[in-house]
Amino acid sequence: MKESKKEKNTYNRKWYSILGFLISILLLTLAIILSMNEEKATREAKISGNVGLTEQASSGLSKTINEVSSQNSLLSQNEVGTLNEIDSYDTEQKNEIVSENKVEENITQDTESDNKTENKEENKQQFIKPVDGEITNSYSMDSLQYSNTLGEWITHRGIDIKADKTTVVKASSDGTIKAIKEDPRYGLSITIEHSDGFQTIYSSLLSTEFVKEGDKVTQGQSIGTVGNSAVFETLDGSHLHFEMIKDGEYVNPDIYIK
Repeated sequence: MKESKKEKNTYNRKWYSILGFLISILLLTLAIILSMNEEKATREAKISGNVGLTEQASSGLSKTINEVSSQNSLLSQNEVGTLNEIDSYDTEQKNEIVSENKVEENITQDTESDNKTENKEENKQQFIKPVDGEITNSYSMDSLQYSNTLGEWITHRGIDIKADKTTVVKASSDGTIKAIKEDPRYGLSITIEHSDGFQTIYSSLLSTEFVKEGDKVTQGQSIGTVGNSAVFETLDGSHLHFEMIKDGEYVNPDIYIK
């Protein structure tokens, strides 16, 4: 009897638990439904508010556009004359610019012409190597170099170009044969006088049969042949001793030979 009562109590507790669980689920479901309805109502309210704002903004924009159109119309009516004046002024400015450009173009052409003339003059003053060959002794007026022939240290006022005997020597630039003589130190020599204070001297020659004093020569013209007549350089073999003078002073030929 006691066990039957105990079982009955246990059975009732189970049903109460199940009933409580079902009630909880029902309440939770109702809460979710209410929440969704509230959220939907909120969204609809926002959408309604946005539509109202959009209509207000559209109305304001239309008004602004009408005002701008009205102002532009007023500008067009009142300032046509001013714009025409500006166009006329711009045309005058363009004409002036074209005129100035033509003047500048003429000046540029004149400058180019002058430059070409100057370049021609400079080309006339350029010098070529009188013979092809190795430079065995360089220009050294500010320092001493050893002379094999003299056995002492001396200055050297020109350059020595090694070449076989009888090799043809050519005029380094246009000029006039100023002198042909036997130099006591550098042997048979030719001096050519050029423009702008230049002189070139060709020494240690074997012969000067191609020219005589007073002759006009052009650059590259044959004037003599290579020998070994330089007393100061006899041990150096056959070569051309070549010097350059500018305004009465010896200069380094390497600077001027192209």
